[in-house]
Amino acid sequence: MKVQMNCQKCQTKALTVAAEANGVNFVGLEGADKDKVVVIGDGVDAARLATTMRKKVGHTDIISVAEVKKGN
Repeated sequence: MKVQMNCQKCQTKALTVAAEANGVNFVGLEGADKDKVVVIGDGVDAARLATTMRKKVGHTDIISVAEVKKGN
């Protein structure tokens, strides 16, 4: 998800909001400007998470949703 974050406090808040979502196993920042929040987990509702991020942090866009495949 790409989230509009203007300061360090906003980044921390975005990570906290994402980590509190149901099914989340990993949360991290990505991108040159650290403006992309990466969320990995089981059964995470991307639309609900994006709505929550918009309400609590700022403008949020879902960039991609994919299933993580485990290598055997």
